[in-house]
Amino acid sequence: MRAYLSNGKIPKTLSAKQKTSILFVCTGNICRSPTAAGVFAHLVRQAGLEDSIHVESAGTHDYHVGQPPDERAQAHAKQRGYDLSALRARQVRRRDFTEFDLIVAMDRGHLEILQHNCPPEQRGKLRMLIKGRDIPDPYYGGPEGFDRVLDLVEAACLALISELRESPRS
Repeated sequence: MRAYLSNGKIPKTLSAKQKTSILFVCTGNICRSPTAAGVFAHLVRQAGLEDSIHVESAGTHDYHVGQPPDERAQAHAKQRGYDLSALRARQVRRRDFTEFDLIVAMDRGHLEILQHNCPPEQRGKLRMLIKGRDIPDPYYGGPEGFDRVLDLVEAACLALISELRESPRS
């Protein structure tokens, strides 16, 4: 059974009885957010927290619904040991705002869209992956963009795991 926190706070402890659910969001759900979800899910498994944390990703737009992550995103992730192949793009749904404990935007534009669509009582669940910093969109660039996204996402996801484990918030 999942615990849903209407105040947007992270549970004090992570246990098998209380699952924290996290949704990573970008534009089309084929580059940044599936990369973040794949990296974060991998780190969750490494930390032995797969019974405590549920991870998904979605897009603010419906451009790629049902499609796998961008082949370049998958290839770069695979080089670092992350498998994104099972993921499929979907658009953020209204119910996501109540079903997820944290909704993590990849850039300020995504955060603004989420804030606009989110019920006021759920807005405390919204945040950037890196406070005050956008994860750049690699879609129209070269391979270095996908590596940069992975660098930023790996560091931010490690920090988020630590935050979830150690947060005194209730």
